[in-house]
Amino acid sequence: MTAAATHPATTVQKKPEVGPPASGLGLESIGDLSDLLNQSETVARSFRPLELPLDMIDEDPHQPRTKDNPGFWPESLEELARTIRLRGVKTPISVRDNPDVAGRYLINHGARRARASRLADKTTIPAFVDNDYNEADQVIENLQRNELTPREIADFIGRELAKGKKKGDIAKELGKSPAFVSQHVTLLDLPDPIAEAFNSGRCRDVTVINELVTAHKKARNEVGLWLADDTQEITRGSVKLLREYLDDKRQHEDDERNSDTVENTGNARAAAGEGKQATHSRRDPKEVDPDKLRRAIVHVQHDGRPARLILNRRPPVEGHAWLKYEDDGHEFAADLAQVQLVALLEG
Repeated sequence: MTAAATHPATTVQKKPEVGPPASGLGLESIGDLSDLLNQSETVARSFRPLELPLDMIDEDPHQPRTKDNPGFWPESLEELARTIRLRGVKTPISVRDNPDVAGRYLINHGARRARASRLADKTTIPAFVDNDYNEADQVIENLQRNELTPREIADFIGRELAKGKKKGDIAKELGKSPAFVSQHVTLLDLPDPIAEAFNSGRCRDVTVINELVTAHKKARNEVGLWLADDTQEITRGSVKLLREYLDDKRQHEDDERNSDTVENTGNARAAAGEGKQATHSRRDPKEVDPDKLRRAIVHVQHDGRPARLILNRRPPVEGHAWLKYEDDGHEFAADLAQVQLVALLEG
């Protein structure tokens, strides 16, 4: 017993500030250990997000993103809401105490997640409380966020496809449309001249790359020569002009081919004794109806944005139609009751 009591007594002598002498049973440190465990639990709790009611959270009226920011567009928020319905909010938002209303919070960052959570009919959201936050921090957080590149997205989709997943399932998990997945899949196997333009950074717009791929399938040599010009800017506008030029050229070639066919047929008939009828066919080609559109293009406006109807794609439900926005090329299935007809043109 004497030997056992000597060891704890020696330990206490190294920490005289602890207080009264040791009992000799080695139990004097239990209180300190309990305090340490309580402190550790408190610290651990401080690093866990809170589950805050959404109706207690307000958006900062001075946040740098405005209502016109693409991140706040209805279709963008609905995409995010689809992922939240499926998987919940995986990255907590940041809030601070509302200085004007006790018991409420202002969003530091995460307004899109909060809005999308409401669209997904969520009542709470994971959040950290950070009262050391100001307007400059909000701008920095948005400026410094590194988004995934189109190639990184394509590589992820490629890995998922290799696992046997279907494009529709991948689109659902990402909260994107099947067209979004298909466009990025195209990046995995680009024709050489287009791959060179994409990999070199001359063009990173996925929609433009897909437009070039479509044009390349129909006019490989012309698109290759167009891309070989290093001074040529690759933009949505320039690619649109290229495709229109190729369409007009192909139409002209088709017209010439048809004309030659008619002429040759007429000559053959004339040689067979039907010259009168052949001559009449050549002199009087079929008259084009001026009231008939060769290819209709329907320009519309949706949510304040110019777009055109995609006439050859089946809508997901009755009363909807697919649109392609003129400003960014994004495709969206819209309710026709919210679509305003602007013009009907010939393509």
